[in-house]
Amino acid sequence: MSGRAQLMWDEAVTGYDFGPGHPMDPVRLVLTMRLVEAYGLERGLRVVAAPPAGESTLRLVHREDYVAAVRAASADPASADGSYGLGTADDPAFAGMHEASALIAGQSVAAAEAVWRGEALHAVNFAGGLHHAMPGAAAGFCVYNDAALAVARLLELGAERVVYVDVDVHHGDGVQAAFWEDPRVLTISLHEDPRTLFPQTGWPGETGAAQAEGGAVNVALPAGTGDAGWLRAFHAVVPQLVAAFRPQVLVTQHGADTHFEDPLAHLAVSLDAQRAVAEACHELAHAHTEGRWVALGGGGYAVVDVVPRSWAHLVGIAAGRPVEPASAVPEEWRGEVFRLTRQLGPLRMTDGVVPSWRDFDSGYDPGDRVDQAILATRRAVFPAHGLLP
Repeated sequence: MSGRAQLMWDEAVTGYDFGPGHPMDPVRLVLTMRLVEAYGLERGLRVVAAPPAGESTLRLVHREDYVAAVRAASADPASADGSYGLGTADDPAFAGMHEASALIAGQSVAAAEAVWRGEALHAVNFAGGLHHAMPGAAAGFCVYNDAALAVARLLELGAERVVYVDVDVHHGDGVQAAFWEDPRVLTISLHEDPRTLFPQTGWPGETGAAQAEGGAVNVALPAGTGDAGWLRAFHAVVPQLVAAFRPQVLVTQHGADTHFEDPLAHLAVSLDAQRAVAEACHELAHAHTEGRWVALGGGGYAVVDVVPRSWAHLVGIAAGRPVEPASAVPEEWRGEVFRLTRQLGPLRMTDGVVPSWRDFDSGYDPGDRVDQAILATRRAVFPAHGLLP
């Protein structure tokens, strides 16, 4: 194992662009990479551009007819009529859509390959984490499910146990669907309650097919949940299940849309808590997978204030060069923010919060909605893993 970290980056991933006014603004990717460079984090890792995922790789998760439909819509966007989820308000067709989507998928698959083969200990693709795409349909701003493809490639290479942890504010429904029947994969998703947010799935009772019972884990948190509740839920569910499952690789999705400034959701999590969860995932990888960790981006629509800082922290942690939260944001990066967006960038790498939480085993409050959500999940899946709820 080399011990080196790897960052997947090709400027062409910014071609994944649904057009003006769409929340999935590719400027968030540009600003993240420029912030990584402003801190010199790329000097602590290897920056690699992988080729697009080819047809056989895409078919690890996606149906042949769906890939053909994406290719057709990519060549002639006006022909997309909503079939296969293409040409909708969430997923409007655009020229080059197949190529850009396959390129992002290729970065995540290559990250998984590098980690499995020992070429890198950790690998990050913050352009990835497009977790809503289904085997036969686009959904929720996601065309190809690079997260599921990365996991599928690990299985193809010989991995027998993979844990996927998704902390995006939206349920990781596409990854769950891809491995619903596969006992080799444990998917864990912490997200806003389906009653108040897309995709209206991710209930605690969704626990996997009969042959993979307990293979899907869902923590549905009430709208308004802040740092203490979010971190309490993470630490009450994720470490115990990761330890019980004994994975060989940890794949994590770090959507930044749990943040209190995000315009599309209703949790109230700080940048500092997001950083704390990235650190926790890093520690879980070293504790349980000999450090093998593939970290992906995801959602996040506060494209100046939140996403670049959150994912720069993620890159710094993976590179072994964590950014001090109190550090001032480099002035040259703030200049780039204004040049690209005509907005003022944030001043520091923190929201000024010191995250804290109460351990779930220290006491359960039956009147607390977060505790209710945690207990519902533990009751639904812990027994399948030999754990007490």
